[in-house]
Amino acid sequence: MQKLRHLFVATVSAMALLIPISLSATLPTVSPYNCQGSLKPYPAPETLNTYPDSLTPVFINHVGRHGARYPAGSAHALGLMKLLNRADSLKTITPLGRQLKAITAEVIKQSTGRWGALDSLGMAEHRGIASRMVKTFPSLFKGKNINAISSYSPRAMMSMFSFVHEIDDLNNSSEISTLTGRSTSPLMRFFDVNQSYITFIKDKTWEKPYKEYIKQTIPLDPIYRVVGKRYKFESDDEARDAALLEYYVLAGLSAMSMPADGPRFFTDKEYTALWSCFNLRQYLQRTSTSVSTIPADIASPLLQDLIVSTDLFIIKPAERTTTVQLRFGHAETLMPLLSLMKVPGCNYYTDNFESVAQNWQDFYVVPMAANLQMILFQAKKSGKYYVATLLNEHPVNLVPGQPTIIPWDIAREYLVKCIR
Repeated sequence: MQKLRHLFVATVSAMALLIPISLSATLPTVSPYNCQGSLKPYPAPETLNTYPDSLTPVFINHVGRHGARYPAGSAHALGLMKLLNRADSLKTITPLGRQLKAITAEVIKQSTGRWGALDSLGMAEHRGIASRMVKTFPSLFKGKNINAISSYSPRAMMSMFSFVHEIDDLNNSSEISTLTGRSTSPLMRFFDVNQSYITFIKDKTWEKPYKEYIKQTIPLDPIYRVVGKRYKFESDDEARDAALLEYYVLAGLSAMSMPADGPRFFTDKEYTALWSCFNLRQYLQRTSTSVSTIPADIASPLLQDLIVSTDLFIIKPAERTTTVQLRFGHAETLMPLLSLMKVPGCNYYTDNFESVAQNWQDFYVVPMAANLQMILFQAKKSGKYYVATLLNEHPVNLVPGQPTIIPWDIAREYLVKCIR
């Protein structure tokens, strides 16, 4: 009997080594609002930033993501509807599943003919950012030249037009020029034109750690609560994919101005777990990681443009015709750039991918209308140039160990070293 007891203990111990450890202890506590991830509407600051009277603002470099939008494509909503229709025909669908079916039908109805288009919320987000910029730095807009470029994507284009429309509405003495089209892709859509990155995505170098993580992490209870426990998936992978479809459709509701219904279908832990999977995928595909630095390296032309445009403003005072340079792209534009610049909270290096959710969070890095602003100042007494870096209108310490407003030469040296 004693031998049997020892054999049982040994067997259980061996099994424990084979069973993935629960990630509940390592996952952060994330609110339902933040579990929307990069689909979360822009969290506008409640107050305007202030700066020392000893500094005069002279130039702004801005890189922004498009604002809140309808779902980028139809695949997720149509895929979820197909699943729910099948559960309905098999008579396994639950009352909660019928509620999800009605929501999904409404998403499809509202989005048909405008998948990926900027909605009224997205327009308002950019008007708000523009308004705060004009109110904080009025001298850079009165009678000055404003240049703006955007990705050829209609949602990025409309974000730009919403932004500059607000500038003109507040101050129609500005001379505003805009440029959009595929000519801007090397800066705004480098993820489409950089061959090393295209190869990285096609080779799926990033996929192994992602698949290992989702196998441990994705909760299946939420999908069975809607399709019914008697519903038969062909494999666990199919069930996990279905759970991610459910997550993506529900997480994107606020961005298209529909009620955020995630908490009706997920517990807080389930919502966080599903978000963390979506978050890890973006981390692996769009930032510098132990898997590859390529996803961040491809933003080097954009970072160089930020440096050069600032340098030109400083060294050619007679040609200072433009005081504000605006750029409008995508989350896929900002994530690599912010990672390359090693902006706090936007770059994280690890071999332990279970720790990513604690240290790199897409809802902080790239909510809808996310933006990077670099404000150049000139000291009134010395004439020396300083720069403040803002992420989503909040000051960040660009250079480790330095304050949020630093001499441009220090910032420049740091940024040049970032370029690869």
